[in-house]
Amino acid sequence: MSALTEPVEVASGYRAGRTLPLWVELARQLRRRRTLIMGGILAALPFVLLIAFAIGGDPAGRNGQVTLMDTATASGANFAAVNLFVSAGFLLVIPVALFCGDTVASEASWSSLRYLLAAPVPRARLLWSKLVVALGLSLAAMVLLPVVALAVGTAAYGWGPLQIPTGGALDPGTAAQRLVVVVAYVFVSQLVTAGLAFWLSTRTDAPLGAVGGAVGLTIVGNVLDAVTALGHWRDFLPAHWQFAWADAVQPHPEWSGMIQGTAISLTYALVLIALAFRGFARKDVVS
Repeated sequence: MSALTEPVEVASGYRAGRTLPLWVELARQLRRRRTLIMGGILAALPFVLLIAFAIGGDPAGRNGQVTLMDTATASGANFAAVNLFVSAGFLLVIPVALFCGDTVASEASWSSLRYLLAAPVPRARLLWSKLVVALGLSLAAMVLLPVVALAVGTAAYGWGPLQIPTGGALDPGTAAQRLVVVVAYVFVSQLVTAGLAFWLSTRTDAPLGAVGGAVGLTIVGNVLDAVTALGHWRDFLPAHWQFAWADAVQPHPEWSGMIQGTAISLTYALVLIALAFRGFARKDVVS
């Protein structure tokens, strides 16, 4: 019998599915300084905006047009919506790229990746554990911001309906439900960045390269979306749908944009994550 067909001997009691439990990986990531710093930045943003409004006064409409920013001080719900509006385009991209891009590449840079695989942790199991934890931390970051903003805004401006710039309002209960939908959509729309960062993390030993590459390509997508000459080709860019959640905070919500954005984001993300698993399975790990 050849060496390729001989059964692989494993230690008694070894179970591949029990290696690198999620709670172990989560505990490791929560103790890291970058996780604490990123959480602090997101929690501090609502206070920064609160101070800005306190110094500059209540926002007012410009040229007779009222935007979401102009209703920021109308209620806690409005304040939370404004925080999501100002951060969804770039700030929330950073924790996603950081958590997903740093996760595998950092192990390689510390020369601990080969020891994890020799533990032995199966490669697919290692990637799965790291991806789930990275996505969980990304979701936690997106939940942290509006929750803190809602608490700060309610304390400063009161608990009231969500005033819609185009007219009308949503009662507090409905507004809270719509904000949950908004956060869920923002998370789904960032799965492209997550998949890209995760794939780059399996291709390089430099965490900064994976994180920076994901952020940079996300910015390129935003720039391309601003090129109106591309016409309908922009519909295939994830960035084109990143603010489709605004349709959810209307008296009569429109879901078509969010559905198209979700389909585009999931398609890109699944392809990138599949490439990460496929490439890492064949990669020579020497660090």
